[in-house]
This record gives sequence, structure tokens and C-alpha cells, in this order.
Amino acid sequence: MDAGEIVNNVFNWCGEAFATFANNLDAFAFVVLAAIAILAAILVVTSKEIMHSAFYLALVFTCVAVTYFFLNAELVGVIQMMVYVGAITILFAFSVMLTRRTIVGEEDE
Repeated sequence: MDAGEIVNNVFNWCGEAFATFANNLDAFAFVVLAAIAILAAILVVTSKEIMHSAFYLALVFTCVAVTYFFLNAELVGVIQMMVYVGAITILFAFSVMLTRRTIVGEEDE
């Protein structure tokens, strides 16, 4: 296969994927939601700031709750939002804010 055929095949695949997603908006929304959840999960692990990690974790929990809504499990989605996004994330945020953080540069204290 030469480069022209490869590019043509890629464009044909993209066109077919776009047509499939245009006909099924739920699948498109799920793919976008899954991409956001995966990106946020990676940012939870790689973020240098602890508060940013806590809020990225809240975004992951929210994406999981919306996924439950896609599956028509509204009760589980609401419980996920209330317990994990509401309670656990706020608990993480408060524990990070109330923990004393030592600064390496200040040794006078």
C-alpha cells in the first residue's frame, strides 16, 4: 500500500465514524464522556497540586454518574453523585485544606 491509499482509508474510516455518530448521538456523547473521564483520571495521578487532583477526581466521579444515567440506572447515578461527588470529594478537599503544609524554604519557624 502506498501513502495515498493509507490516507484515503483513514479518511474513509473517519467519514464512516462520523456518519455512525451522527445517526447515534448517544454513542457520540458516551465516547466524549469516556474521553473526558480517562483524561481526568490521568490528571488525578499526574497533577502536582493535591487540590487539583481532588477536583479531577470529582470530575471522574461525575463522568461515572453520567454513565449510569446513560444505562438508565438513575438511582445508582444519583447515589453516585450524592455520595462520591458530594461527600467524598468534599471530604478530600477539607482534609487537604486543613492539613498543615510545610514549606521547604522556610526553616525559621
